[in-house]
Amino acid sequence: MSFTSDEVNFLVYRYLQESGFHHSAYSFGIESHISQSNINGALVPPAALLNIIQKGLQYTAAEITLGDNGTENRLTESLSLIDAVTPDVVAAKQNAHNAQKQAAKTEQGSGSEQNGVDGTTCSAQAAASAETPASNIPVPMDMDTSIEIPANKATVLRGHESEVFICAWNPSTDLLASGSGDSTARIWDMSDNPTTTPNQLVLRHCIQKGGTEVPSNKDVTSLDWNCDGNLLATGSYDGYARIWTTDGTLASTLGQHKGPIFALKWNKRGNFILSAGVDKTTIIWDASTGQCTQQFSFHLAPALDVDWQTNTSFASCSTDQCIHVCKLNADKPIKSFQGHTNEVNAIKWDPQGQLLASCSDDMTLKIWSMKQDTWVHDLQAHSKEIYTIKWSPTGPGTQNPNMNLILASASFDSTVRLWDVEKGVCIHTLTKHTEPVYSVAFSPDGKFLASGSFDKCVHIWSTQTGSLVHSYKGTGGIFEVCWNSRGTKVGASASDGSVFVLDLRKL
Repeated sequence: MSFTSDEVNFLVYRYLQESGFHHSAYSFGIESHISQSNINGALVPPAALLNIIQKGLQYTAAEITLGDNGTENRLTESLSLIDAVTPDVVAAKQNAHNAQKQAAKTEQGSGSEQNGVDGTTCSAQAAASAETPASNIPVPMDMDTSIEIPANKATVLRGHESEVFICAWNPSTDLLASGSGDSTARIWDMSDNPTTTPNQLVLRHCIQKGGTEVPSNKDVTSLDWNCDGNLLATGSYDGYARIWTTDGTLASTLGQHKGPIFALKWNKRGNFILSAGVDKTTIIWDASTGQCTQQFSFHLAPALDVDWQTNTSFASCSTDQCIHVCKLNADKPIKSFQGHTNEVNAIKWDPQGQLLASCSDDMTLKIWSMKQDTWVHDLQAHSKEIYTIKWSPTGPGTQNPNMNLILASASFDSTVRLWDVEKGVCIHTLTKHTEPVYSVAFSPDGKFLASGSFDKCVHIWSTQTGSLVHSYKGTGGIFEVCWNSRGTKVGASASDGSVFVLDLRKL
């Protein structure tokens, strides 16, 4: 099998994206001119690069261990990627393996009389054992099968032609929005009507080229509904934010960023939209006019996430390891937080806007307060990068005031952790996932947490006990999970282009 340089570059680009290194993927894509290649990403399966490398390792190992008579014995030690592509090392391992086989034959022949037969008894038993299919060996089950959601209980939505990075429920109705690498967002009508297939509206993200509109061919990276649910905002790698109505009409195009938009949020009042971009800036937009109200240029590297504190103040984070709190009409940050030692991936204000949580590639989760300059808590328990965080909709000032406020963190170490922020301790570690966890979401009543991982599973947990309540395995790695406003449905978007909905009332 041979590859062109464009194909190799695209495989590396996709691997970086799938591993969560979106910013490295963007930089690599620009330098290798990915956009100029004619490769259809929709035809390249997820984890294609890993599958190719794994097959290459298997073939090389087979060549090393293949005997003259066509028989094959397994290597006693795993073959590293560096070894597999170094001809001298491959030849040395093959010679050593042949020598070991010959020595084993000699020893077996000399010991045949001691075995009481012709030396075949032990080897025959070993061969019989080796040929036993792994699927026939009982595997201890640590998961109650009653919690597994069968495939026929999920509604799978097909239409996207590439990865679906994000999804979000309308706050007023059961409309589910999704954003994909196929340069479209879609609105799916998931209203209770069992006799029809869910309708979908396709929101095509186009740009002006040569006086005509053409598809941007860029990922839709972010989307957010306004508080009334009558407008949807999207952000794209093409550098534009857009506002859409629920019937799929493009209402405004917001063009001020120079490069991809990584995050986008409406304020609670619904009059401003906030965005963060690779151009190191954050922008407050007037939603009614689509005009830039104020652009903030305080970060020294791409801005990765933003979150409103009030209707006019917000926090932003960046690959520059800094967090800034800014306010409309202020010409400098009203507060800056430093302490992370690697890029800060996500930030979230608690429901009252008093505490700010941040998570980073430095594997720590930090809690900040406007009342002090240093962190309130430095939470260190994850063993790999922390990708995202979410506050529970509980505690003072929420609709669930009698429940304690907790924070959830999702990490590439395949775990989710629930934290008591007042005490600064981890109260539950959720460990059923087997691949990086990209998304977590609390139910509206705060009693449950949904998590989505690249192991293709969506798990639903009890936030009180930390126990697994429901589990569903889809067909692609999960990028995003979300709850509808009534807490009856969980939506999820996946790397294989699928979107699916779990209706918990049917379980």
